[in-house]
Amino acid sequence: KYSMPQWIIRMWVRDYGEEKTKYILEGFYKERATTIRINGNATTKEELIRELTGEGIQVKEHPLLASALLISGYDYLAAIPAFREGKFQVQDAASIMVAEQAGIKEGDYILDVCAAPGGKALHAAQILNGTGMVEARDLTEYKVDLIRENIARHGLSNMKAVQMDATVDDPDSHQKADVLVCDLPCSGLGVMGKKTDIRYKMTKEKAAELAKLQRQILSVVWDYVRPGGTLVYSTCTIHRSENEDNTAWFLKEHPEFSLEFQRQIFPGEAGSDGFFLAKLVRSK
Repeated sequence: KYSMPQWIIRMWVRDYGEEKTKYILEGFYKERATTIRINGNATTKEELIRELTGEGIQVKEHPLLASALLISGYDYLAAIPAFREGKFQVQDAASIMVAEQAGIKEGDYILDVCAAPGGKALHAAQILNGTGMVEARDLTEYKVDLIRENIARHGLSNMKAVQMDATVDDPDSHQKADVLVCDLPCSGLGVMGKKTDIRYKMTKEKAAELAKLQRQILSVVWDYVRPGGTLVYSTCTIHRSENEDNTAWFLKEHPEFSLEFQRQIFPGEAGSDGFFLAKLVRSK
C-alpha cells in the first residue's frame, strides 16, 4: 500500500506500534506547503507576507514557529526577489528548531561540523545579530561552496565556511564552541516524502553503518564544546539506532554531558519532515 520496504515497516511497528507506523507512512504522502524561515535581520514577518502575497504567492503563518511561514503557488524559488535578496531561507520546521532550542546568545562562537548547505548555521548567525561567529564546516569543496553561496546571499559577516573532515580531530577547536551543532549524515528515513529514492536505496546494513559513523564523529568532536556549552545532535531519520540509542551511548561514554531533552518528530507533525533532536549540556 505504501511502497515501503518490509525491513522499515517491521522496525517501525516494533519501535512505535502499528497505528503510529501508519501515521508515519501516511505523513509521507500528504501535500505540504514549503516552510520558509524569515531572516529577521533583513525584513519583518509583516513586510515579507506583504511582499510575497504581492507576487501572487499564497502565504500562511506557521502554527508553531513565529519565525516561519508556509508558502505555495510559486514557480521556483530563484524567481522570487525576496529569496534572491536573502529575506528568507527554505528550511523544514524541525530543522528550524535546532538553532531555536540551542540557547544561542549574542557573542557566542557556534561550530557546525556537517553544515551544508548551511540552513542551521545561517539561522544561528542571524540569531547572533551581527555578533560572535559561526564556523560552518563540511567535507568537500562542493559542499563548502554551497555554504559560501548562502553566506553571500544573506550578507553575513559573522559566518565563515571551512572545508574539514569531521572524523579527523582538530586540536585548535578543543573546548572552543559555546554551541556545537552535529546534524550528522544519516539514513534519511524521515525525509522520504521529498526524497522518494531513499526507500529503494537504503538498507538495514547501510543504516547500521551510518549509526557507527555518527558515533565515530561524536567521539571526535565532543571536546570542541567548552565547559557549560551545548551540543545539539540531530538527524533527519526515524531510526532508534541512529537517534535515541546514539544519545544513550554518548551519555554513557561522556558523563560530563547531561541530556536536557530529546525529541523524535514524525512526518506531518507541524507540517514537518521526520527529524530527531537532542540537546546535551557539558558540565566540565
